[in-house]
Parts: sequence; structure tokens; C-alpha cells
Amino acid sequence: MKNFCVLTYYKISNYIFTLFENTGTELACKYIRMEKFIQVVAARNKDVVVVRQIRGELIRKLLHFLIALVPLLAAFNKNFTLMLLTTGTIAYIIAERLRLEGVQIFFISNITIVASRERDKGRFVLGPVTLALGAMMALLIYPEPAARIAIYALAFGDGFSSLMGKIVQGIKIPFTRGKTVAGSLACFVSVFLITWRILGSFWKALCIALVATVLEAMPTGDFDNIIIPLGTGLFTSVLIGII
Repeated sequence: MKNFCVLTYYKISNYIFTLFENTGTELACKYIRMEKFIQVVAARNKDVVVVRQIRGELIRKLLHFLIALVPLLAAFNKNFTLMLLTTGTIAYIIAERLRLEGVQIFFISNITIVASRERDKGRFVLGPVTLALGAMMALLIYPEPAARIAIYALAFGDGFSSLMGKIVQGIKIPFTRGKTVAGSLACFVSVFLITWRILGSFWKALCIALVATVLEAMPTGDFDNIIIPLGTGLFTSVLIGII
């Protein structure tokens, strides 16, 4: 069984990584073969599905971690940062619409295919759009340091929560559509540590981390990318008295 698991992981890894080397019909054929392979072996070993989910989650959350660069860029030029996010969002929307029509756009479509969830199959993948919108709205609405904390809560709080939820799994929280205690703890710890470093206040960081964790646990789908930064930014602004 151990050798079977290793072979299964190896085959899935190869199929996924070769997606980046192909476009058009060849890409679609490879992806279909990978899906069929997973369906066959999943009946024999449920770990195959977990491996695939974790690999997709890693790619999705890489985008979350990259959004943490936004406050750094905004510190140099806020308008340029907003323009960059807007341009990237428009480019993604165009590429995603073309993908749904059967036209593959180099790199963007490949990433979308690998990172998409089961619920996104055959649909417009909304996550990157709401991610950019959440960061842009935080920059536009909240002053520093609330905007920075809001974006970091989105990048690291939501990012580490999803990764831990997939890898560790464990006890699920009722009425949250599958959110786990491990994921919520990861969100709380990451937001708490970052906020404590920024504000230098243990209790304020504790309160902000609790709010961000509650927001992340809400069953809002891809719209948590907007709710988390807006809610966290608002609470932070009121708590530290900047609005």
C-alpha cells in the first residue's frame, strides 16, 4: 500500500506539473487524463484526493501570500499599486472568459486549471478577482496602519487557515461549510503575531485577531476575500481611533 501511495503521488505530480508546459488541446487532454487517473485510484486510496486538494490549495494560497506585497508597494506609490491591481484584475477576467470559451491563455489559464476547486469546474473562477478587490478596497478606505493589517489578515490569516484546514483537517466547526478548528487557530495566530508586531499592543492584537478569525470562519465562499479585509480594517480603525 505504501508503494502504491508513492506511485500515485508521483503520477499526479507529473500530470500537474506538465500542465504548465502545454497549451490548447494538448493541455486539455493531459488534464482529462489526470482527472480519469484520479477517479480510478481514488476508489482504492482516498489519500490521492487529499494530495490533489492540497496541491491546488498551495497554488491558490500562493496568490494570497503574494497579496501581502501590496502594502509594501503602496508605501512607495499608492496610485501605481492600485493601477497594477486593477490592470491585473482586468487581464485575469479577460483570460478567464476566454478559457471558458476554449481559448487557453499562457500561464494564467494553466494556473487557474490547476488551482480551481471542484465547485469551480466549468465556471468562472472568482477568487482572484475578489482577492484583488479586497486589497484595493482596504487601500482606498482605510488609513495606515489599518489598511496594512487588513491586507495582512487577508493574505496570511485566510491563507494559513485554508492550508492548515486541508493538511491537518480535524474537528470541523458547525455551520461554517467545512471550516476546521485547526484552520481557525492558524488564522488567529498569524493575524495576532502580525498585528502585535505592527501595533505593539498585545490586547489590541488579540481583539483584532479574534475578529479576523470570526470573519474568516463565516461561510461566504470567495467573498471572504472582501469581507475579511473590510471587516478587519473597520474594526482596527475604530479600535485604534483613526476613524
